Amino acid sequence: MSKTSLCIVTAALIFTQACSTRTQAPATEAETPVASTEQAAPQEAPVSASIDLASLDLTALDGSPMDAASLDGKAVLFVNVASQCGFTRQYEGLQALYEQRKDDGLVIVGVPCNQFGGQEPGSAEEIQNFCKMNYGVTFPLLEKQEVNGPKRSKLYAGLIADGDDVGWNFEKFLVAPDGRVVNRFKSSTAPGSDELATAIDQALGS
Repeated sequence: MSKTSLCIVTAALIFTQACSTRTQAPATEAETPVASTEQAAPQEAPVSASIDLASLDLTALDGSPMDAASLDGKAVLFVNVASQCGFTRQYEGLQALYEQRKDDGLVIVGVPCNQFGGQEPGSAEEIQNFCKMNYGVTFPLLEKQEVNGPKRSKLYAGLIADGDDVGWNFEKFLVAPDGRVVNRFKSSTAPGSDELATAIDQALGS
């Protein structure tokens, strides 16, 4: 065999081995698809607390005792509200939801709180007038109270139990008719969202 032929054969063998090695070698980190570990934050977070609303002696915004019987056997959506928040427009959706579902057994209860950016500074009368004049609110409103910290109200102590602090205005807690706190929704969850509608249906046994 001539030197030229030998060189050609040798080159072919080297090329074949290189291709075989490339085929069998594991993919590099750059070549290997990596599954993302990031997941969208859930809109609803089931909780396991239980609360006896009748024992809390809730006080309405006007200072009168709230009739505990009005919550008996109902699913109750508690929302810490504020008049000067970016989420304040949710009052409109909350009122619409209340009108749609109150005959099914849902009660919405607004809880004014001034702990987030000082966005609920008004008096009880100012809050009541604001809600009625701007959004036609007819669902119950409680007295202004604190939802976090050492002065947290008994209501929110029961709603939160061992959970995280309330993050901002218009966070939502759903209590089933038997007193179980069954769902908690972030402020960004709209009153008309599918997630909230599904949770209400489940709480009401629909």
